[in-house]
Formats: sequence, structure tokens, C-alpha cells
Amino acid sequence: MPEQTSAQPYKISFLTGTAIVIANMVGTGVFTSLGFQVLGIQSGFALLMLWAVGGLIALCGALCYGELAAAMPRSGGEYHYLSQIYHPALGFLSGWVSATVGFAAPTALAAMALGKYAASVWPAVPPQALSVAVVLLLTAVHAASSKAGSRLQVVVTAVKVAVLVVFIGAGWLVAAPQPIAFLPQAPDWQQLLSPAFAVSLIYVSYAYSGWNAAVYLTGEVADPQRNLPRILLAGTAVVLLLYVGLNFVFLYGTPIPRLAGQLEVGYVAASQIFGPAIGRLMGAVIAVLLVSTVSSMIFAGPRIIQVMGEDLPALRGLAVVSRNGIPVRALLLQTFLTLVFILTSTFEQVLLYAGFILSLFTFLTVLGLFVLRVRRPDLPRPYRAWGYPVTPLLFLALSGWTLVFILRDKPTESLYGLATLAVGAGVYFLGRRLRAV
Repeated sequence: MPEQTSAQPYKISFLTGTAIVIANMVGTGVFTSLGFQVLGIQSGFALLMLWAVGGLIALCGALCYGELAAAMPRSGGEYHYLSQIYHPALGFLSGWVSATVGFAAPTALAAMALGKYAASVWPAVPPQALSVAVVLLLTAVHAASSKAGSRLQVVVTAVKVAVLVVFIGAGWLVAAPQPIAFLPQAPDWQQLLSPAFAVSLIYVSYAYSGWNAAVYLTGEVADPQRNLPRILLAGTAVVLLLYVGLNFVFLYGTPIPRLAGQLEVGYVAASQIFGPAIGRLMGAVIAVLLVSTVSSMIFAGPRIIQVMGEDLPALRGLAVVSRNGIPVRALLLQTFLTLVFILTSTFEQVLLYAGFILSLFTFLTVLGLFVLRVRRPDLPRPYRAWGYPVTPLLFLALSGWTLVFILRDKPTESLYGLATLAVGAGVYFLGRRLRAV
């Protein structure tokens, strides 16, 4: 057989891309959010509508991102889109948020949730100490080898989905129904317009975050103009069905007072429905799944910081890589930020802070769809957002409504988010000045 002199670069297929989207979405949020939502909302209908509306927002966003990705088929996501549509400064701020908040905060949230779930199964384990230990251990592993912890990501994704499907099916068959109504009553519609519903959408939006994951890999997707919109829609639709089903089972089989204020709702619901032994098993399984979430975030995040260091003189030191090609300095920076979140904030504060600032940039990106159509009507668009202009307007209306209520009802977390942008703007203009010297 003749020896091959060249090989075609690997391209991500529709199936693999859909798995990437699902893997990025199914993480901390769905296992932790409901306990905070039931503190302000008691209606079964309104609670399920939270997850349906959150899924609708994600689907509308995926439709819009599909058009942008097909029109501008280059990796980089919001960093690329906002730089081209508005100004490089806004693109940089998007990258800055991804590099600081976008990975460090979700890593901290996953580690904090892991600690809580582990403590539910093994009460002697101190949650915060375990969270810190897991982050430090995985940082050491990824600093030593770029391949460590990455080979089983597809298998872990399949396990995550299987756990959810089995839990939904078994819970629905076994659970003793609780006295909660899922069909709407007259007062339920008022809750859909309440501040509690708007603030709870941030929790739900965080759980759905990752629906845009494939746009960061546009350059590696086979036939991106055709496949990328399909990947975004298929992955988001699957997760929407899983999330609504899972939260239905949580509420169907567990009294709301038992869920209220609890972080580890998966463990609480499993214990109520299947008994303490299965509940502990479920808590242990979720804790293991969250280890994979922490690992993937620690692996991916420093690469964005490294690229930004290559582009901006002020961050040039963070672009340095080890002999194994690992951006160790960027890795250590992300780990430091993650530990700050774990040691200084509650889970709810970190979630609202991260949710607010990340939602702000997806809002600006979808708004950019209108801007791009006006400024570049001649730009080839192999895929156009279905339902335009209704779908992007619906995304903007729901996301904007949520952001306004977060600013009003959670000013501390919102101000921290805006302060992060202010620091990023300072770094950008300092870098521009150093480049001009």
C-alpha cells in the first residue's frame, strides 16, 4: 500500500458538533437551579414555563447565531462577530469576558456544586475544601499534559444524557405525585410577568449556556454554512426536552419545601423518589459528572487567554507556553480567578454575576444581526435566520427584560459585571497605547 504523503484535516461532523453543543450545555445549572427558583415561584406551571422560555430564548439565539456563523465562517464566536459588526474594542471586551468570567466563574460553580453533592453523599467531606482541591488537582494534571482528561469527553457526554433520560423515565414511573398543578390557573399567568420570574430566567439561561458552543469551532466544522445552523438547533432542542422533563420529575416527585434553597436538587429529588440509597448513588454520579465539567473548563479557558495575549502587547506574558505547548501562565491565572470565586462568594452570587455579563454579550451579538443586514446587505448568507425578524426580536425582548430586572433587583452582582467590563476596557486601551509606542 503506498504511503500517504498528506492527510485531510479532521472536520467536525453534524453528529459530533451536536454532541459538543449538548456537552457544553448539560452541566451545573440543571442540577442546581430549581432550589433557588422555588423560593420566589410556587406554581408548577410557572416553574416549567421558566425552562420552556429559557429553551425558547436559546433556540431563537441559535437561529440568529446560525446566520452569523454562515455569513462569517471563522472561529472565535462573539469575539469575531462583535469585532466585525461593531468595533474591535467590543470584540476584545467579549474575549475579555470569556477569558475571565466565561470560564473561571463556571469552573467555580461546577466545583462548588461538586463539593455540595459530595458532602450530601459523604457528610464528613468539607465542601469548600473539596472544591478547591479538585480545581488544584485538575490544574496540575492539565499543566502537565494537554491530552490528560480530554479523551473521554464524548463518553462522558453520553453518560450525562443517559443519566438524565433514565432519571426522567424512572422518576415518572416510580414517584408518588405531589400536590402541585402543572396546568395553568389564573394567578399563574401573573407570575410569568413577576420580577422573580425574570431573575430566575438568569439561572435558567445559565443552565442553557453553551448553545452557542459550536460557533467557537466554525473553522473546524465540515461545510459550516450548512451544518452549523443544524448543529446549533439540534443540540439546543435536545437539551430543551431533557431540561423540561427533568424539572417536571423533580417537581412531580418532591415536595417544594424540600427543594427550597437546596443546591443539590438532584440528590434531594432522587432521595425522595427512590430512597436514600439511590439518592446517594445519584449524588455520587452527579459529582463525578461535575468533575468532567470542571476539567473541560480548565482545559479550554486558558487557550482564549493565550490567544488574547498573542494579539495584545499588554497581555503578551500570558501567551507564553511550556515545552509541551501548554499555556501554563494563562492556566494559573484562570485557576487563581476560580479560587477567588470559590473562597469569596456564594454559589448564587457567582451565578448571577456570570449570568448577567454573559447574557449581555449574547444580547449584543443577536442585535448585531440587524446591524449586519443593514450595513452589509450584499454579504452572502447561505443560511438566513428562520422567522426573521420575529425570532431575533423575541430573543432581544426576553433577554433585555431579564437584564433590566437583574440590574434593578440584584445591583451588586450587576455592578461587579460592569466593573469587569471597565477593567477590560482599560486593558484594551493600554494595549493599544503600548502597541503605538
